[in-house]
Amino acid sequence: MRKTTHILYLLLLAVLGNTSLSFAQHGRANGPVTPVRIGSIILNLGAGPGVDYKGDSYGTPLGLKAAVEWGLWQAGPGVITLGGEIGNSFSSGGYYTDYHSHTIVAAVRSAWHYGWQVGGLDTYGGISAGIGFHHYQYTRDVNYSYSDVIPVPGIFIGASYFVTPSFGFNAEAGSDITQFQVGVVFKLK
Repeated sequence: MRKTTHILYLLLLAVLGNTSLSFAQHGRANGPVTPVRIGSIILNLGAGPGVDYKGDSYGTPLGLKAAVEWGLWQAGPGVITLGGEIGNSFSSGGYYTDYHSHTIVAAVRSAWHYGWQVGGLDTYGGISAGIGFHHYQYTRDVNYSYSDVIPVPGIFIGASYFVTPSFGFNAEAGSDITQFQVGVVFKLK
């Protein structure tokens, strides 16, 4: 998992570095057109392979996530957002057929959004930090159950494509409740 996180950090730095170079080469004062602007409120909902918190999931856990972000600051050709997310990563099965593991996560997140001069396209990268309520249980001769509260840092990159001014499709990768997710995105304001 650490190798994946390092690769994502490098990819995020490459994307941010490339956007800065592109902006400098074009010399534009206002940058590209992007769906996310100061004052925008974005909600995305997605599902995909979940993050294996604490290393006790069997198979690939399923992750579900909802995130809302507000466009707050202009940062070069892009916009910085701040918001929150909530989700769950869970799995079952494995060696014990009644094994269940899940982590409910609540976190704050921030991202830098950039539009690449393609109408309706929004690309972004960011970080999150929060807490996870982790629980697993199984039965083998006796019932066993364990719960813990854990710190949950995250990193992600993603892209949304708006097919209307307020609705689109979203994909996100990283280590942030999900490892990879697809879903929908709504522009609420």
